[in-house]
Amino acid sequence: MIELPSKVEGKQFDLFELEQKLKPIGYTIGGNWDYDHGAFDYKINGSEDEGYQFIRLPFQAVDGQLDDNNCTVKLGRPFLLSHVFEAELDDEASTGTFSGTFNQFQEPVDKDASFPQQFIEEGKALAQELEMLLLAD
Repeated sequence: MIELPSKVEGKQFDLFELEQKLKPIGYTIGGNWDYDHGAFDYKINGSEDEGYQFIRLPFQAVDGQLDDNNCTVKLGRPFLLSHVFEAELDDEASTGTFSGTFNQFQEPVDKDASFPQQFIEEGKALAQELEMLLLAD
């Protein structure tokens, strides 16, 4: 993980309006959200050889819960992360009527893999793009 100090850190936004700004440029709400916190992810690169690289923009609910209308969130510090997945079947995967519904994806071999050098500058440029987009007003 590589932290990217940014002027967006600590800024507050309506979650719906934030989604309206970030989704059109490729950000998605990552699967690790809860009722009081979550993150937007932008996939920089993905391959079996180098894993998957993301810039992540974490946020915390400050007024309401994430599934409420008019929820206000405070942004955290953006960071770069890399996930490396197993090339073969996941021996730890469980099967069953219900588990297959919820556990469809393989666990990363390394959730905090080293970040390939060639994508660091792109990640920094994406952090600057976030600042221009979100702080333009």
